[in-house]
Amino acid sequence: MTTWEQLLSLRKSGDKNKRLRKEQDDSRLGFEVDYDRIIFSSALRSLQDKTQVIPFSKTDFVHTRLTHSLEVSVVGRSLGRLVGREIIHKYPHLSQVHGYLPHDFGAIVAVAALAHDIGNPPFGHAGEKAIGEFFSVGLGSRFKAELTPAEYQDLTHFEGNANGFKLLNQSEPGKEGGLRISYATLGAFTKYPKESLPHKPTKQISDKKFGFFQSDKNIFQEVAAELGLIKVDDKSTRYYRHPLAFLVEAADDICYTVIDFEDGVNLGLIEEDMALEFFSKIIAQRVDTNRYSELSSTANRMNYLRSLAIASLIEEAVSIFLANEEAIRSGDFHVALLDKSKFKAQINDIIKTSVDKIYRSREVLEKEISGYKIIQTLLSIFTQSASNYNEGKATNYDQLILDNFLPQLQLEEMSTYEYLLEISCFVASMTDGNALRVYKKLQANTNFS
Repeated sequence: MTTWEQLLSLRKSGDKNKRLRKEQDDSRLGFEVDYDRIIFSSALRSLQDKTQVIPFSKTDFVHTRLTHSLEVSVVGRSLGRLVGREIIHKYPHLSQVHGYLPHDFGAIVAVAALAHDIGNPPFGHAGEKAIGEFFSVGLGSRFKAELTPAEYQDLTHFEGNANGFKLLNQSEPGKEGGLRISYATLGAFTKYPKESLPHKPTKQISDKKFGFFQSDKNIFQEVAAELGLIKVDDKSTRYYRHPLAFLVEAADDICYTVIDFEDGVNLGLIEEDMALEFFSKIIAQRVDTNRYSELSSTANRMNYLRSLAIASLIEEAVSIFLANEEAIRSGDFHVALLDKSKFKAQINDIIKTSVDKIYRSREVLEKEISGYKIIQTLLSIFTQSASNYNEGKATNYDQLILDNFLPQLQLEEMSTYEYLLEISCFVASMTDGNALRVYKKLQANTNFS
């Protein structure tokens, strides 16, 4: 069983000596430095113009990926601190010998939660599908013969989580050494600690997707070794989760379950009475009916219901984690925390309603279609120019594309997989608006605004 002192490692890439918590300057702890670095990163800023629910929404109160990530981080911090308090009470040597405090747990989960969507492409999950299908059934399928099965799987099942891990470990332009995030945070960030093959080998939650590309496999193995993550088998690079990854997942689950639903009500896609019905059992022990009845607007009433529901689900997730802490640490817990919740039926009802009335609404589907076309067009033009260059038949147009949009590509030094992955990650890094603007330019549209 992995120990908490291993799992809370402050080590970062390039460290020659072990970082000890008890030697840290409490004015700016290592895990808090992680938070600062991500907050100031260009990758996080791009989330302000990436879809959470409604692409290209003109409504101020609808969430973007950035506001969603900030809210998930706040919930994650609460989850981490509450769990940390009990873990340190259960294992006092963590504090007495090593110097860890409850807010260390909160900081790790908050940082990982802040970054949890940092690798997502524009246009939501439709963006991931658009990239994957470009390589599986689109023009990108012509590259299959030049790739290993695992490399091809990385592209045909392009994964925002793996792209996030890549972003957290690469250098930004003009900066040396990248973000240099602590290994504890990287472990908590990686909800799916496996490579892309085998694809969904089990129904365990950690096998649902994959968490790193082949290009980052060695980095993840180094992180896993430092944290003492338990390997599933010797046939592939698959590990059991870092325990705090369950809290990051719970924070995300709580926010998208409750807040996306709130957006649906505020947009008029879901009836307010339905929200009260679905939330009633979750908030039964917390609601003040007199206060609720005094609120005069739908937005204020939803704000009140949302805050109560989040508080209740935080308490529930913490309770489930602590009841299963040793099983989680041993790799013997294989479902999301809220799958064990006594509110599972209500959560399922909320999610089903959100899917039917929000995610599949006409507005969302029409804009996802547009996003799909935009991403496929960008990938087609970029990969064709790179391929032509590699084959020694680049036109002036190809050179203009490479110089203006992909100057970071060192094609003479890159394999086919490396440049295809870099192009895919570049497209994934675009905001919804920037992807649209570049698409218009490449289509020779005179409206470049």
